[in-house]
Amino acid sequence: GCLPPQAGYRVPRGIRALMISPPGPLQGRRALLVHAAEPGLERTEHEGFGGGNTAWEEEKLSKYQHSETRLLEVLEGVCAPSDFACHQLLERSEEHVEQWWQQQHPDFFQWLCVDKLMLCCPPGTYGPDCRSCAGGPRQPCSGNGRCDGDGTRRGTGLCVCSPGYGGPFCAECGDGYYEASRNKSHLVCAECYQACGRCTGPEDSSCLRCKRGWVLHEHRCIDIDECGTEMAHCRANQYCVNTEGSYECRDCSTACIGCMGAGPARCKKCNKGYWRDGAKCLDVDECASAEEPVCTGVQEVCENTEGSYRCVCAQGHVRRDGQCVEDKPPGMA
Repeated sequence: GCLPPQAGYRVPRGIRALMISPPGPLQGRRALLVHAAEPGLERTEHEGFGGGNTAWEEEKLSKYQHSETRLLEVLEGVCAPSDFACHQLLERSEEHVEQWWQQQHPDFFQWLCVDKLMLCCPPGTYGPDCRSCAGGPRQPCSGNGRCDGDGTRRGTGLCVCSPGYGGPFCAECGDGYYEASRNKSHLVCAECYQACGRCTGPEDSSCLRCKRGWVLHEHRCIDIDECGTEMAHCRANQYCVNTEGSYECRDCSTACIGCMGAGPARCKKCNKGYWRDGAKCLDVDECASAEEPVCTGVQEVCENTEGSYRCVCAQGHVRRDGQCVEDKPPGMA
């Protein structure tokens, strides 16, 4: 339910982080509260109780440095005023926080989250028993990834490698990357040429294996033209366009029924409402070619459209109740 400091970082003696899981019914949900309170400790480092006779108060009421008064002043700045969840969780852990304060500030993260609430693990460990992450707790995943569940009582401890790295401990270069440099503790992987799945260097001539859509030829990856093979699968009324490493399916022109490329000149057949003129499928002007008027309503005229036509009202007229009438305000003769 919490996230510990990064590996190699130790929480100072003051409250550097408050990390608590929410109450039980909300299983599967986790909360992370990280509130820096070191400023509160620093702010009150040289303060006293204030008021009247400070020397008398410190003698009678115990030293301010280890008093509940100072603890309350420090905790005032832990949660934002409107952060109800933070205040609620802090209140639930009040007893543990007071015990921590009475111990004169041991490591807060270890005290509260690891030892008392048993919600966290030290960096580099995971799970109910705080076992070592893959690759060891000092440098999980060889520093090239993250340990699943690192610092929590959950997870698998397995490595989730950063881009470019692979293997169970992220100590190898992943697909599409090669070893740019390596020593006993550090590995740098750099990206191969874009078509290479595996390679020995950044050049296009250093490929060992190609990505999908390319074929290896003398250590170079050559693009496969899927459109010239049976590898391309486009729907009816689409045509294939080859791209680097793949292909695209694009829609034919509306003038076509099936096509071999873009535009009305690449149609296999002309669509309804079009006619062939040489290689092209051209729009039929139904308004001009019909022997009889195609729009027969009173004051209707024909308007040609791409591949079809429509009947509209003549100029000065509008359609009302399915009829074209003179455009006058309603009620006027």
